[in-house]
Amino acid sequence: METILRRNTLRLERDGAVGKLWLDRPEKLNAFTIEMWDEMAELGAELVADPGDLRALVVIGEGRAFSSGIDTAVFTSGAFGGGKPEDRPAPIRHEDPFADAVLRTQDAYSWLETAPFATIAAVRGFALGAGLQLALACDLRVFARGAIVGLLELQYGIMPDLGGTQRLPRLVGPGKAKELVFTGAKIDAEEAHRIGIAEQLVDDADLDAAVDALATRIAGRPPLAVRGAKAAINAATEVSVADGLRVEAERQSVCLRSSDMAEAIGAFVEGREPNYRAK
Repeated sequence: METILRRNTLRLERDGAVGKLWLDRPEKLNAFTIEMWDEMAELGAELVADPGDLRALVVIGEGRAFSSGIDTAVFTSGAFGGGKPEDRPAPIRHEDPFADAVLRTQDAYSWLETAPFATIAAVRGFALGAGLQLALACDLRVFARGAIVGLLELQYGIMPDLGGTQRLPRLVGPGKAKELVFTGAKIDAEEAHRIGIAEQLVDDADLDAAVDALATRIAGRPPLAVRGAKAAINAATEVSVADGLRVEAERQSVCLRSSDMAEAIGAFVEGREPNYRAK
């Protein structure tokens, strides 16, 4: 893969339609700082606004951990949640400066869920707190055996606030989500896979190859159909069945009009690999 962007805490690599976003603070087990969240949000905005031919993005941690969570220096730096409304970037999203800061930080992850391409978390080592919440924001999760995950925020007197309380129940159910959050339990990759947090479980040595193969396979599918299916499946947890069926129909209408559909049929009839152009 070719590195096309490098920032202080992140780097982005591309190989054709597949991208790989590296959390790049290995000496701190990729623990999140304000700067790291800001860089994630900025990069996400750029990729969503202009994805180019990007069709699948793998999020992975440099070194031996996906992310150990929040860097505790954030709590003592005074950078998080402080300041008066007039000191904060416009528009202010909430009159409470702490709630406003949380809403802005959530932008670092939320784009992975709504982006017009598939997102895959490749988890090894630790995915704790903010790290697990990042993985939960992705469409799919592949865990390496030996990984330890959990939402540990309550031990700091706070709660998960980067999507964990919203996305975890959709995967494991509200009761199990409450148990994991209330107790601050750390669970291994096997248990995470068993209860539905991870879609795939592989040996640590096979993680990179497994996520590369999955991303490549998805990138080879018709991109308009993947984009539409992602939007429709996301809607299934947010709207009524009737409204979800409407989303499904509207997204399908885009596919039915596309040259990609004709290409898929032509390639099947001719026994060749399709060449999709997202048109």
